[in-house]
Amino acid sequence: MSRNIMRHVYGWLLLTPAAILLIAFTHYPTIATVFDSLFSKGTAIRPSRFVGLANYEMLIDDPIFWKVLTNNAWFAMGTIPTSIILAIAMALLVNRAIPGRSLVRMAYFTPTILPMIAVANIWLFFYTPDIGLIDQATSWFGIGGHNWLGNPATVLPAIIVMTIWKEAGFFMIFYLAALQNIPPELEEAARLEGSTRWYYFRRILFPLLMPTTLFVMINAVLNSFKLVDHLFVLTKGGPDNASNLLLYYIFESAFSYFDTNYAATLTVILLGLLAVMALMQFYVLDKRVHYR
Repeated sequence: MSRNIMRHVYGWLLLTPAAILLIAFTHYPTIATVFDSLFSKGTAIRPSRFVGLANYEMLIDDPIFWKVLTNNAWFAMGTIPTSIILAIAMALLVNRAIPGRSLVRMAYFTPTILPMIAVANIWLFFYTPDIGLIDQATSWFGIGGHNWLGNPATVLPAIIVMTIWKEAGFFMIFYLAALQNIPPELEEAARLEGSTRWYYFRRILFPLLMPTTLFVMINAVLNSFKLVDHLFVLTKGGPDNASNLLLYYIFESAFSYFDTNYAATLTVILLGLLAVMALMQFYVLDKRVHYR
């Protein structure tokens, strides 16, 4: 009996450090955020008071919230599938015996290790009207300059392109690791059977990559809802909230308007959206995942 108790005590001692960090930095902030969302904005003259679901009612009537949510949906649809497709294509390329394969791998992965502020400033050089690299290149064909970040029609696609450039190389590493664990005999057997490369990829290779795809897709969804640094440098969410995303709107509400309670309400909505999407991915994609 004492030996069994000691095993339990030893197990809990091993779990305690991780449990403390998880409670302190995940569970407690989540509960505190939900609690704060039920109170009004406090000032030096009028302290915060309990208002129940009034902040959520105000959020429903907030046109900026719906604009930001729509932007985030388009941003996610633009970045997630494109980043994954590019990552698979790059991994397939650098997994083969090509000249300078190590340099190509390094070139694909380099944007990933750059700080977000540095990436934003690099792409600011691309997007600057008239003197930016894109406008300099298009001027050779007689096309005039364009304010890529100042036009509501082009600012969000410009942010999407920059995000894909930074994320695709990161996802490529996971696909490359997965490809190197797939026995080459499978491709040889498929060739002997007369299968084309596309048929081999569609029927054999891609199903074997589904565990990696599930992992990458979850990370891609999380990344599509946590963009702040790039917007802070490039657009500040403008023009007219055309590039404003949900997390940046939370940042604005908390640190520009000092309405931390409304920011907490927005955060609860963000956490709810991420939880629903994660569950949907697990229930939908997990049926297609082959772990062996």
